[in-house]
Amino acid sequence: MTPPLAERLRPRTLDEYIGQEHLVGAGGILRRMIESGTVSSFILWGPPGVGKTTIARIIANSTKSKFFTLSAVSSGVKDVREVLDQCKREAESMFNAGRPILFIDEIHRFSKSQQDSLLGAVESGIVTLIGATTENPSFEVIRPLLSRAQVYTLKPLEAPQLQTLLDRAITTDEILKQRNVQVQGTDALFRFSGGDARKLLNILELIEHSTPHGQPMIINDEVVVNSLQENPMAYDKQGEMHYDIISAFIKSVRGSDPDAAIYWLARMIAGGEDPEFIARRLVILAAEDIGLANPNALLLANACFDTIHKIGMPEGRIPLAECTIYLATSAKSNSAYMAINNALALVEKTGNQPVPLHIRNAPTSLMKDLGYGANYKYAHDYPGNFVKQQFLPDSLLGTRLWQPCDNPAEATLAQRQQQRWGNP
Repeated sequence: MTPPLAERLRPRTLDEYIGQEHLVGAGGILRRMIESGTVSSFILWGPPGVGKTTIARIIANSTKSKFFTLSAVSSGVKDVREVLDQCKREAESMFNAGRPILFIDEIHRFSKSQQDSLLGAVESGIVTLIGATTENPSFEVIRPLLSRAQVYTLKPLEAPQLQTLLDRAITTDEILKQRNVQVQGTDALFRFSGGDARKLLNILELIEHSTPHGQPMIINDEVVVNSLQENPMAYDKQGEMHYDIISAFIKSVRGSDPDAAIYWLARMIAGGEDPEFIARRLVILAAEDIGLANPNALLLANACFDTIHKIGMPEGRIPLAECTIYLATSAKSNSAYMAINNALALVEKTGNQPVPLHIRNAPTSLMKDLGYGANYKYAHDYPGNFVKQQFLPDSLLGTRLWQPCDNPAEATLAQRQQQRWGNP
């Protein structure tokens, strides 16, 4: 089976590597590290498709040290423990030429406890750590680990570098060099690539697959746009597809379709979306779209977010699925969402209305003398812990900002308010 174009063109040496001249160019820190064969722990931070994994593989090919790799997307605690045990045996072996190197892709997906387990191995010299992340390490990697590993920032590829990659693909790839490739325009190709080498090569491969053999393989703006529209499986967590799929996910939950919701959840997980981003959206959904119809939804969504933060992936897919199905099948209400929007609009319209004297704070005797807090009725001193009194500013008396939705939970709340306050 022929490997994908991006894999066929993956650089094997620094001379084949495109971009990141500040790190791998003449005198660059990573070039000096690779050429000397002495690798210290570091983390590569940059957007997708800019060469993080490729740098790690070049190091693997050039170092005499034993090289291990883990993906934080698919590796659990057991996998980490097993690899660290192997690294320890290699480090203790008299036949080992250097300290074992452990490459962890998407290291930001590791939970705090998993990162803590790495810390001991790095600190004791059992392993040299190379991490790759698309997220800011300052927020996603624990501080003790950051203090023991340098962070190197990788940049998106620019148009000249993308052009070099395109030319190389057309002239050197075993499949493309046999096709009659005609480049008529690159604006759309480079724009949709977004500085991502892998994405550019994936688009090229889409065009190649859709062009019948014997016909010229045309590359222009129209062909690129049409190819992407016909292949929606591509998922870009930094671009338009990211927003389209999270929108579909939110609307499926809001629309009470658990099957569609779990499908879009799977698309995001398979596409490498940050699980905490998904969990945050579930918390917002629980408050905005389920709301007072089922207040337990917010508790479950918060528990889901906490769980994701603690255990990471791949196990985190299970609480995400549980919460998604629960929210999708729950009763719905946006009354709290609408109430705060109504209140904010009212504040914007009416400005700073004075607080009624009887509910003002009165921490000093002067304020008491001015009537602050006077005649305030303490609700708990009255039957049912309720007594009628004014709480809104004088100019807003009678204003209704919360309108209960039609569901059993809010019907109970509305009935209770009717009993307390009577007709508005």
